[in-house]
Amino acid sequence: MKLPTVITLILCLAFALSLPGQKAYRDLNKNGRKDIYEDPQAPIGQRVEDLLPRLSLEQKAGLVVGMGMNIPGLSKSERPEKVPGEAGSTYDFPELGIPGIVLADGPAGLRIEPVRDSTSAKTYYCTAFPIATLLASSWDKTLVEEVGAAMGKEVKEYGADILLAPGMNIHRNPLGGRNFEYYAEDPVLSGHMAAAMVNGLESNGVGASIKHFVANNQETNRTTINTIVSERALREIYLRGFEIAVKEAQPWTVMSSYNELNGTYTSQSRELLTTVLRDEWGFRGLVMTDWFAGDDPVAQMRAGNDLIMPGNPGQRKAIMQALENGELDASIMDENVRHILSIVLQTPAFNNYDYSDEPPLKAHAAVARRAAAEGIVLLKNNDALPLGPAAKKVAAFGNGSYAFIAGGTGSGDVNEAYTVSLVEGLEKAARPVDAQLKAIYEAFIQSEKAKQPEKLFFFQLLPPLPEMPLNKEIAEAKAQETDIALITIGRNSGEFQDRNEEGDFYLTEAEKNMIRTVSEAYHAKGKKVAVILNIGNVIETASWQDQVDAIVLAWQGGQEAGHAAADVLLGKVNPSGKLPTTFPISYTDVPSAQNFPGIELPGAGGPRMGGIFYGKPSEVVYEEGIYVGYRYFETFDVETAYPFGYGLSYTSFSYDELEFDPESRTASINITNTGKTAGKEAVQLYLTAPRKTIDKPALELKGFAKTKLLQPGERQTLQITFGEKELASFDPIRSAWIAEAGTYVVKVGASSKDIRAEASFALDEEMVVEKVHKVLLPEKEIDEMTSTVKK
Repeated sequence: MKLPTVITLILCLAFALSLPGQKAYRDLNKNGRKDIYEDPQAPIGQRVEDLLPRLSLEQKAGLVVGMGMNIPGLSKSERPEKVPGEAGSTYDFPELGIPGIVLADGPAGLRIEPVRDSTSAKTYYCTAFPIATLLASSWDKTLVEEVGAAMGKEVKEYGADILLAPGMNIHRNPLGGRNFEYYAEDPVLSGHMAAAMVNGLESNGVGASIKHFVANNQETNRTTINTIVSERALREIYLRGFEIAVKEAQPWTVMSSYNELNGTYTSQSRELLTTVLRDEWGFRGLVMTDWFAGDDPVAQMRAGNDLIMPGNPGQRKAIMQALENGELDASIMDENVRHILSIVLQTPAFNNYDYSDEPPLKAHAAVARRAAAEGIVLLKNNDALPLGPAAKKVAAFGNGSYAFIAGGTGSGDVNEAYTVSLVEGLEKAARPVDAQLKAIYEAFIQSEKAKQPEKLFFFQLLPPLPEMPLNKEIAEAKAQETDIALITIGRNSGEFQDRNEEGDFYLTEAEKNMIRTVSEAYHAKGKKVAVILNIGNVIETASWQDQVDAIVLAWQGGQEAGHAAADVLLGKVNPSGKLPTTFPISYTDVPSAQNFPGIELPGAGGPRMGGIFYGKPSEVVYEEGIYVGYRYFETFDVETAYPFGYGLSYTSFSYDELEFDPESRTASINITNTGKTAGKEAVQLYLTAPRKTIDKPALELKGFAKTKLLQPGERQTLQITFGEKELASFDPIRSAWIAEAGTYVVKVGASSKDIRAEASFALDEEMVVEKVHKVLLPEKEIDEMTSTVKK
């Protein structure tokens, strides 16, 4: 062979080995061949089976326990962080080419350290996307998948492998501290939104982790609470969304929750993690604990909780001892290791991806802005919006107008480079606010911030700034000088604590006075007042909504929230968001208000855990059963401030020519823009089922679809199909999903209260849709609500 030819071959081989994903071809065994586990073309199952026997018992025990997490005073990583700010990582085996993979928060975008060297101009900021509740308000699966794809791109380009998202627990109670991380009060909406997010994230070749599995609906005593819930409520409300996400998207990972479920920690429940998740639903990925969850690593292994996070050496030691003394069967350990390896072999880390540390943040900001606008819900509008040319002079009241909240705190937080406020958004849209009022608020905010304690940890929720006292003279002066008043009400929440009724769900006295004073002054001049709600979850609106002319629910829209809000206020975007959760008139109207967040158990001893994971032994009984959210309000005809699925537009839509095919369970309906402004409409399909032997709500969401941007007069035919299981209710006596014989009514509408068209069909005979295992039974009898017995 000629020398140039040899050199050429060597150069070509070197180039091939430098390509991402080609690490497998570098390591040749003693026979000069690559091992099967290193071959990306081989089926994943074969690769895992080739690798498994190469691991010693000690290595297997290492792999099922994470490498720790850096939290001052609580936990320390066993090795330097690959990605500063990561939530944790797994054990690595360099001799086999098996890297540790990086897991990172969270639901609104990647959370890592943005500044690593104070002497360098290089930063590592991530995009703060809108909170999950806002994304669900869009009712747009395509949009949510696009957001997920952008999130996943940042995960990959910053060197992480799995994003600990999405969160998808049910909005059982409006005081839940982490509701902003979750999509909805309804499992169908939540499940489809989560599936879209997972598909988007994992399109990048990185993993998602749907969480917190399951019935983790509060922060109070979250590590010690025993959630007592009936088989039916568990199957229909709390498990159903996870089931949809698993079957539609097959996420790489599922994260078990902190709480006990009917007497057993979820991370230690084989009935939950193996019987239901794997045997019934067909989940193929790995299950990990929530951070520091559970109290028995051996029980977690037996349950099918494959990976303990963040992990510590003591847990590895306990597992090794159990293996050596026969308390833990090696075959169980092997199965856990298989699940972990099946994910590790797919990761960017294993495929030696050359991450850039430079994701396209500008492009992602545009995605975030569009998503934030699509999820804004117009709750009220008496000819106040959009702001026309006559409303040139704008007065912005409320601290929140000048300091928007991008998202909640804790693992759902993001270290973004900036957050656009409402005022900034308006100013950049050439609609500046009153300068004098702006100066007054900015001085007040600066003074109050100086009084706040220093934030010690990323998950710490600082107390909110008090609302600036507003006197009548300022309001009257601005009513004289400006054309319209905008008032922003802000709320924040996060991990480790639930919300309060007073001053949180209900407005503070200062906020009530501000709304009243501004409204009286502007209405006296014949001018309008609009309220913008920059909030992460439901608040009370009924007592003050009649005082103002418009209410815009902007939620927490991420770093581009102010731009998105300005886009809607100015009519650049026609609001099309609809509520994924009900706004009650009063907190006491919520069925779970009677038992949230449970009771501490007398005589059960002191706290089980300390520090930030403090919790006392306690229990909460889900006495409302399946009657969560609109299922309760519609069944018992309880008036709401704003019903589930509700949202206004700057235009109007007609619903015509509903057709339903019982064979395919497909509804077809024509949606026409009957107004004068282009807009989109989120269309919802509900089902009212016959009540014979199984109690049922008045109606339940079974599907939804959103139109494209319809021009005035334009029509679009939407089709909504739902599965056979959506006909059925869970019968705990038979451990089966049953569709009873009788007449079913398909209801298509603009909200759970605003049904525009109906069609009916009959089932001549009862249908057993699915038989399942008799598992996860409550420890005690529950005095549960039914449609005829209201608690």
